[in-house]
Amino acid sequence: MRYGVLIGMALSAGMLLGSSSVWAQDPIHKMGRGVVNVLTGWIEVPKNVHLGLQERNPVTGVGKGFAKGVGLTVLRGGVGLFEAMTFPIPYPKDYASPYESWELSDYAWE
Repeated sequence: MRYGVLIGMALSAGMLLGSSSVWAQDPIHKMGRGVVNVLTGWIEVPKNVHLGLQERNPVTGVGKGFAKGVGLTVLRGGVGLFEAMTFPIPYPKDYASPYESWELSDYAWE
């Protein structure tokens, strides 16, 4: 029960503080986004399968979408885990957001 409350609070904080135009220099935002991405990174699979269905050849699109979704799930989960574990340490001023360098949105549903 206690862990459910903590996870809910972290998800809420991540969603409230989250914005696709601002990346996490604030430790709370960094932790919230990291936890949210670890817990919701799986959304990349159905999202990319759906996008694959809209391609010219839906059969190959589903396969490509599934493969891309699995890859992005692993990537998003890894970056999220890194951010959640290193939230008190700010990124250097000239450092680009890890999400920008891989052309990812801040959250899977964006």
